[in-house]
Amino acid sequence: MDKMKRAESLLTDYGDSILRLAYSYLHNLQDAEDILQETLVRYIKAAPPFESAGHEKAWLMRVTVNLSKNRIKHNRIRVHDELKEELVSADRDDLGHVWDAVRELPEIYREVIHLFYQEEYSTRQIADMLSLPESTVRVRLNRGRKRLKKILKEEYDFGE
Repeated sequence: MDKMKRAESLLTDYGDSILRLAYSYLHNLQDAEDILQETLVRYIKAAPPFESAGHEKAWLMRVTVNLSKNRIKHNRIRVHDELKEELVSADRDDLGHVWDAVRELPEIYREVIHLFYQEEYSTRQIADMLSLPESTVRVRLNRGRKRLKKILKEEYDFGE
């Protein structure tokens, strides 16, 4: 497959996931689009062999995380843009307020919650992606959920 067709295929298969993940870090659509483009360029340049589509997606997510963190360091976090409606999948429209609250969490909780719930990775896969022990991922998920519950209860009067 030539490089242009491969890039189109990657964009179709993984573009939304990469863009959402980058946006969850950067809170700026233009920066997230830049990360999407850079991730695809790096993939095409490296042309790494993969065992499966899952391994390929994990590689792309890891590159996205690293590029996003580098951009944050470089930009020192820009002003938030609103997440466009087309980035939110149809079956999750009613959870927009939850993802707004997730963006308020510290990065260590935000990244594991995003990867677990939005991208549907297991704690083992997340641990591998982030080079963390699986127990650390589970602790961060638990603490992130508690903080998220507190945010939602305060802002939306959810909870018990």
